[in-house]
This record gives sequence, structure tokens and C-alpha cells, in this order.
Amino acid sequence: MTKRTLYLFGSAAPPVFDAAQVIQDAQARGWDVCLGLTPTGAEWLADDIDGLAALTGHPVRSRYKRPGAPDVWPKADAILVAPATFNTVNAWALGLTDRFVVGVVAEGIGKRIPTAVMPCVNAAYVQHKAFDRSVQDLREMGVRVLYGEGGFMPNAPGEKKPYPWGLALDAMDSMVPAPGA
Repeated sequence: MTKRTLYLFGSAAPPVFDAAQVIQDAQARGWDVCLGLTPTGAEWLADDIDGLAALTGHPVRSRYKRPGAPDVWPKADAILVAPATFNTVNAWALGLTDRFVVGVVAEGIGKRIPTAVMPCVNAAYVQHKAFDRSVQDLREMGVRVLYGEGGFMPNAPGEKKPYPWGLALDAMDSMVPAPGA
């Protein structure tokens, strides 16, 4: 069976610590997963990077490759940015590509790679008008934003609720069905 390739990109929000389980869940759905992290996300998972690379069969990336260096990942069939912090969502919408994760997803829009994002922000952050504007901009660019009803619902600062990973993986499956599905 031919596997679909999913780029899973995570920001430094608590659900990033679920990466191993999410990778396993995606693999069970027929995805070949490549994990990319923001610099702080990579720092948070520093002790697990080697195990995550072994789990995916691909290096975990958080930096751009050098010009002319070979690609170490297969071409993406889809991209999921989750968890996506306030900073990641806003930087992406503005096209601020100094970080690897944001650069790849910004380019992914132009390449028409099916892409979804599920924020992980608290209710205080979403009061900032830049966030709603960024969500709307990403939607207008063709990104499936899993936010609000049927997606991530902001929690109060310091409140802990389960992150709806299943919704994110369901969205990816609906955007790029498994071969033969």
C-alpha cells in the first residue's frame, strides 16, 4: 500500500508533548509522518528527538537546510500544523518566514499542498485582534483552520483541557483520503 506523507509541524504548546502518540495514530491511519518543530518546540522535546526520529523514520527538523543540500524528507501530500501557537498563527498569516516551520507552510500555500492548522491558544490571547485577522487570512488562502465550533476551543489561561488531536487527524484524512478509500 502506498502511504501518504504528512508533515506534522508543532509549536511550543503543551500538546506538543503528545507527538509520539499522534505520530503513531497517524501511522495507523496510513500516513508516513515527518515531524517538524519550532525552535522552542524542539527545545521542549530535546530529550525525545532521537526517539521521535526513529518512530517516523525521518530526521526531526526545526531548521532550514542549507542551499543545495538534499531534501531528507519525501514530498508532502498534506501538512498539519498542530499545536499552533498565537505566534505561529500570526507569523504564518503575515508571511514572516524566519522559522523553518512557518517557511514551509507559507510555501505550501503556493504549492497548493492541502494544509490544516489547529491552534492552541488561551482565551486571553484570542482577544488580540491580530489573531482573528490571521485566522481569517489563512482561511482565505485556502488553509483549513480547525478553530471554533468543530475544532479547537480556547481555554482560560492556565486551564487544561484535552487537545482534540482526533479532529486534526480526521481533517487530514478528509483532505487526502487513503489510497483505495
